[in-house]
Amino acid sequence: MHFLEVSGISLQERENAVLQNISFTQQQFQKIAIAGETGSGKSTLLQTIAGLVQPTAGEVYFEETRVKGPTEKLVPGTPGVAYLSQQFELPKFLRVEQVLRYANKLSAAELDRLYAICRIRHLAQRQTNQLSGGERQRIALARLLLTSPKLLLLDEPFSNLDMGHKQILKSVIRDISEELGITCTLISHDPLDTLSWADEILVMQAGQLIQRGTPAQIYQQPVSAYAAALFGDYNLLTGPLLKAFAQQTGAKPRKGKQLLVRPEDIQLAADTGSGVAGLVTAVKYFGSYSEIKISLLGSSITVKTGNRSLSVGHSVAVSLPADRVWYI
Repeated sequence: MHFLEVSGISLQERENAVLQNISFTQQQFQKIAIAGETGSGKSTLLQTIAGLVQPTAGEVYFEETRVKGPTEKLVPGTPGVAYLSQQFELPKFLRVEQVLRYANKLSAAELDRLYAICRIRHLAQRQTNQLSGGERQRIALARLLLTSPKLLLLDEPFSNLDMGHKQILKSVIRDISEELGITCTLISHDPLDTLSWADEILVMQAGQLIQRGTPAQIYQQPVSAYAAALFGDYNLLTGPLLKAFAQQTGAKPRKGKQLLVRPEDIQLAADTGSGVAGLVTAVKYFGSYSEIKISLLGSSITVKTGNRSLSVGHSVAVSLPADRVWYI
C-alpha cells in the first residue's frame, strides 16, 4: 500500500504539455522535495495532487482513494490533504486568534500546541495587517493545520523570507513532521532547503520527471547539466583536461560524455604534489570557503576550498578523488 500514488499524470493546456506522464509514490512520513526551474510544472503537480487541477490523463491515489479533480466535484480539494499556495491570503484587519478561532475544530489543548509548533503564540493579539511576511506564512500554515491533514503540500514556502524567518519556518516544518506526524512534500528553488531536508528529491524539466533519488544521488550523480545546475556549481571537463583527470583517477573516458565535477570535490596541493599542474588566476573569499579559478591545459576550472593561503599567481597540483568521477 502506498500512502500517495501518482500514476501517469499528464496535463495539456491548448498546445502546451504542462505535465507529461508523471509517476511516483510517496510513503507516509517520507519527505519529498520537488526541484526544477520556473515553469517546469512543479506547482501544477502539487495542485493536481491536492485535487485543485484536473489532469488530462492519469490518476492520483491518496490512501488508496482516487483524488477527484475540480471538474468532478463541487468543492475542489481532497480530505486529508492541505496545500499551501505561494499566493495565500489572510483576512484583513482581524486579530490572529480570530482568524484561527473561526476555522478551529481542535480542543483548547490541541490549539495551544499548534500555536507553539508554529511559533505564533506571541502573535495572537496582532492584526493580520501588522504581520511580517514570515509571520503571515506561519499563520496561513497554522490555519491549514486546523483541519488535521495527513499530507501537507508546500509550494515554495521559503520564498521571499529573510534568513531569520526562513530558519524559523524550517524548524516549524520539522516539528510538523515529527510532533504532529504529518507527511510533507515541498517545492523549493534553493538547494540548501531540499538537500538537507528531503529523503528523496524529484527533478522536473519542461513538465517531465527526469530524475528521482536521494539528495546524495541527485547532487553527485545528476542525469544532466540542467539537473546539476539546480543544486549548485559544477565544472564540465572535456578534451585534454578530461583525459588528464580520467588518467589520474584510473577512469576510462566515455565517448560523447563530459566529466562533471563539483568545485568542492577538487583537491589542491603545492605544485610539487601529484596531479595536473595549474595556475591560480582568481580568488574570491566567501567566509567558510574561497572560490578559486585555476587555469590548466588550456581550460579553466572553479574550485571551492578552505585553503586560505592561495592567491593569484600560485602554482598548484590539481587532483580528483576516484569516487567523484561522474559522466553526463
